[in-house]
Amino acid sequence: MKKNVLIIGAGGVAQVTAHKCAQNNDILGDIHVASRTKAKCDAIIESVREKGAMKVEGRIEAHQVNARDSKEVAKLIEKTGAQIVINVAQAFVNMPVLEACIETGAAYMDTAIHEEPDKICETPPWYANYEWKRKDRCAEKGVTAILGVGFDPGVVNAYARYGIDSFLDEVESIDIVDINAGSHGRWFSTNFDPEINFREFTGTVYSWQNGAWQANRMFEIGREWDLPVVGRQKAYMTGHDEVHSLATNYPQADVRFWMGFSDHYINVFTVLKNLGLLSEQPVTTAEGLEVIPLKVVKAVLPDPASLAPDYTGKTCIGTLVKGKKDGQPAEAFVYNVADHKEAYLEVGSQGISYTAGVPPVAAAILIARGDWDTGTMVNVEELDPKPFFEVLDRIGLPTRVKDARGDRPWNA
Repeated sequence: MKKNVLIIGAGGVAQVTAHKCAQNNDILGDIHVASRTKAKCDAIIESVREKGAMKVEGRIEAHQVNARDSKEVAKLIEKTGAQIVINVAQAFVNMPVLEACIETGAAYMDTAIHEEPDKICETPPWYANYEWKRKDRCAEKGVTAILGVGFDPGVVNAYARYGIDSFLDEVESIDIVDINAGSHGRWFSTNFDPEINFREFTGTVYSWQNGAWQANRMFEIGREWDLPVVGRQKAYMTGHDEVHSLATNYPQADVRFWMGFSDHYINVFTVLKNLGLLSEQPVTTAEGLEVIPLKVVKAVLPDPASLAPDYTGKTCIGTLVKGKKDGQPAEAFVYNVADHKEAYLEVGSQGISYTAGVPPVAAAILIARGDWDTGTMVNVEELDPKPFFEVLDRIGLPTRVKDARGDRPWNA
């Protein structure tokens, strides 16, 4: 049984993850939070203590680490005795943190595909460019590595597996839909790291359709969805992590990702992109200063963590699976609705951070219990979703299903 958790990262998602680990420290043991800025880790730990989040008396400590240095991460894993590493830092550090886990034998989790700072939208399937190249080494060393176990990717992958296994004999399409119907009251902001957010939308929109990769432009294809609680919402087909593993594991199905955007977001994004301000390539100013435009934009936008106190409204994120059951057309929408204000009151973060930060803790609990301690590298849809849903229900993200029988809890 694995115990003791090391959280890499100190942003809004890390705050949620730390709170949820604290609430379950009777199972998870010691909690360590590490990033390059120790003061941010200290602030997270102070927040945990202020909320009285620790379920039982235990150890929670902050550390400084350069997560781009695998040897430094490995030393910290050994120093803390952590057997489970939850990587919720920028996706640029996935590979060194994964390498440190392979070296030390600690279980590894992340919430997004690895990226290189100077590359955007590499050849699909994206996981094959970095993470999947380490599959054999994880298997050889018996290292558990669960990739993309945030909400999307992550929970929505489990929704796809559950929907297909429970409601279909034959799957024809998988559509992930992510709608944030909340409002943060700022003129413009991204809901998570602006650099990562914008990078997602400046490249080619890849989907898997008719047994092949299809390429589109951002905001080229949109449709209206009628969803539980949030109602009718416009969403656009977007390139996203989970498409790349689901297309590999369900090649017979069309796999698409849809995200909601307001007209205001689209207008601001379009202006920034057309001006070249979303470029990841360095430019030189008239004064001879070399800057990366995307990092400048990030520097002037609000810190996403600062949005939490004023955020209101709800999110609805789910997976629609379609196909055949007993020879007849069938479909099911497996989903969750989260509330921004409730998230803030509980853990001091907004709903986007909450939905991303809770799932890796559920996965850590399953690793600690042995349910998901795979001893190899997997994506979430390769695992039994039911224990995952049971833990998510208990710790704050209940799963629901809408199909021909109506709208109900997944286990009703």
